[in-house]
Amino acid sequence: MKRKITLKQIAKELDVSISTVSKALSGSKEISEDTTQKIQAFAKLYNYRPNNIALSLKNRKTKTIGIIIPEIVHHFFSTVIRGIELVANKRGYNVIVGLSNESFTKEIINMEMLAGGSIDGFILSISKETLLKQDYHHFNATINQGMPIVLFDRVVNEVDCDKVIVDDFKGSLKAVNKLLSTGCKNIGLITTMDYVSVGRLRTQGYLEALEDGKINADANLILKIDDSLDVEGHLDVLENEIEKFFKSNKKIDGVFAVNELYAVTAMKVARKLGFKIPDDIQVIGFTDGVLSKHATPSLTTVSQHGQKIGEKAADLLIDRLELEESESIDYIEETERNENFKTVIIETELIERDSTK
Repeated sequence: MKRKITLKQIAKELDVSISTVSKALSGSKEISEDTTQKIQAFAKLYNYRPNNIALSLKNRKTKTIGIIIPEIVHHFFSTVIRGIELVANKRGYNVIVGLSNESFTKEIINMEMLAGGSIDGFILSISKETLLKQDYHHFNATINQGMPIVLFDRVVNEVDCDKVIVDDFKGSLKAVNKLLSTGCKNIGLITTMDYVSVGRLRTQGYLEALEDGKINADANLILKIDDSLDVEGHLDVLENEIEKFFKSNKKIDGVFAVNELYAVTAMKVARKLGFKIPDDIQVIGFTDGVLSKHATPSLTTVSQHGQKIGEKAADLLIDRLELEESESIDYIEETERNENFKTVIIETELIERDSTK
């Protein structure tokens, strides 16, 4: 497909400034009739179309940020929203929150609805169904139309934009090393399917820690939960899976779970089976939420610092919006796809509580 011609290319071909091209195409009286006719004829010949969305964004800022999250009840996402709101409000922006419910279709509908004039840019975490489909056209289309996006937590290389993530690999490495240092020899992993990037990276950290500790990884000690099911709505299914896992691996003396719910459920099942925590079995989860603090015993966990993620994501998006606003509209087309996008990595922290020695 022939690449769409831009203001800059027209200016170069006709040896005039970009500003002259822009003014001629808008019919400004500042440009002579001959020059205007020449520029308009050239633009017509090459089927030039102005970036109307970029123009409207430039001329009609809403000072509102759209946030799309996969689920509302997850403590991590609520802390990210808090961080976004803190920075956005401080810098004169409002936020609107949309919910994908882990659905590809709902994610698209939310984005289309908000992009229709309600917001200036998006901060979002990708739904599990979108990750499973590996279809990211709606993100790239939004960016191509002049609306910036910042991805957080669940990110993919296929979308060129600013991103904020935690070091999932290093966080799980810390967790498993903690279990090894307190004498655990048979450490079980409760994780997600590999298409969810955070689960995959946390699994890699688990395997690396075992290798560093000269322990051979045992596939039987890895339980992958099919999270296409609404686990929080079917806790009995999760409990049954973990109970079968424990019963078939009686030597387990440590568990690392890639999220808080899996970890707390593992402790519940372990107690039901007569294990004492942390004497017989130690447990570490990921995400330092309300469940971790109030579990019995309280859960040792890897903190993702959700509020910091939200604050950084908001700063990245607003900085990009205000950079665009400070530039001439003549340059918007050229800057949209040629920015130096940033990936900011937030360090994790191991919060030690009563579920480990």
